[in-house]
Amino acid sequence: MTEINLTPEMELRLAKVRARMSADGAQAVLLADSSNIYYISGRVFRGYIYITLEGEPLFFVIRPNDLRGSCVHQLRKPELIPEILSSHGLPMPSSIALEIDDLPYSEILRLNNIFGGATPLNASAMLREARAVKTAAELSLMKEDGVRQAAAYSRIPRIYKEDMTDIEFQIELERVLRLEGCLGYYRTSGRLMEINMGSVLNGENADAPTPYDFAVGGGGADLSLPVGADGRTMKPGTTVMVDMCGNFNGYQTDMTRVWSIGPVSELALRAHEVSRKVLRTLEREALPGVPVAKLYEIAMDIVVANGLEKYFMGHTQHAAFIGHGVGIQLNELPVLTPRSRHLLEADMVIAIEPKFVIPEVGAVGVENTYRVTPSGLECLTNFPEEIHDLLQ
Repeated sequence: MTEINLTPEMELRLAKVRARMSADGAQAVLLADSSNIYYISGRVFRGYIYITLEGEPLFFVIRPNDLRGSCVHQLRKPELIPEILSSHGLPMPSSIALEIDDLPYSEILRLNNIFGGATPLNASAMLREARAVKTAAELSLMKEDGVRQAAAYSRIPRIYKEDMTDIEFQIELERVLRLEGCLGYYRTSGRLMEINMGSVLNGENADAPTPYDFAVGGGGADLSLPVGADGRTMKPGTTVMVDMCGNFNGYQTDMTRVWSIGPVSELALRAHEVSRKVLRTLEREALPGVPVAKLYEIAMDIVVANGLEKYFMGHTQHAAFIGHGVGIQLNELPVLTPRSRHLLEADMVIAIEPKFVIPEVGAVGVENTYRVTPSGLECLTNFPEEIHDLLQ
């Protein structure tokens, strides 16, 4: 038997959600998405969490059937929720926020019908905003992720064997990550992100466009998942970009590093150093209160000054961002685009990934996950950034 009880950490998270509820005029929120249930309860279950502006949340659990706690109610179907609310002396809300961006349309209709004439609002947006700023406990988990991801990456030179395919290389890297404790699963937001444990891009495959919202693409091993490694043999004169999953504890860090197979062109080496220059500059400039759009502008100014814009964030196809928030999901707020209206806040966690695709060579550049602090960005993914030759 497992118990769910309110903890000080859960109270902190509830306070952030309630602040968003108040700002948007929501009397209640009903959560069903796994990421949001995990955020509030500290575990995943099938069911719902009902939050009002005051008092304890209610956990309506369908499965598993062994959860207990003062806030827990076993539930057979959501139509029974009004009866349980009544038994607690709680009125039906006049406005209810549902996860409109995350749940199927049929489920939204069903839940909205349960709450009668309550004004429907978008809980997905509220929770994404609330989760953007991390608590101390969340930051601790993400720091642990960064350490364990770096430990796995340190074994990459021992993984590589001459004439390996990129898929064989990725399989061995996935094995190392799992042995290090990686859960082997990404949680992502929205329908424009599908991937396995991450991405390995070798040579010209880095220039293959993908339908997904990733910085660089790759053709993939099958048209059913057109992203990442495509089965090619890794040849001398090319780069290998490793952008793999860092999910060890329900939270994620995002880290990209590049290796070469023998020497690569001067253009590739120069672009890689420009990526590092972008990161060093943004580490100083990304302070609380700074517009997120400014980070994109600073990065583009450096890229243009070095004459590398046609290779930046892709070559055949360009991505329109240079980074994103990260946490329970890989792609959280804020998104680092020139159109963003977000301002940086202390304890946001962002991944910044200024990458370049060099024809005939492959992808270069570095991605780090950072915590926003009053003195600049604190790196959570500390690992050497230089391009190292796998043949040496």
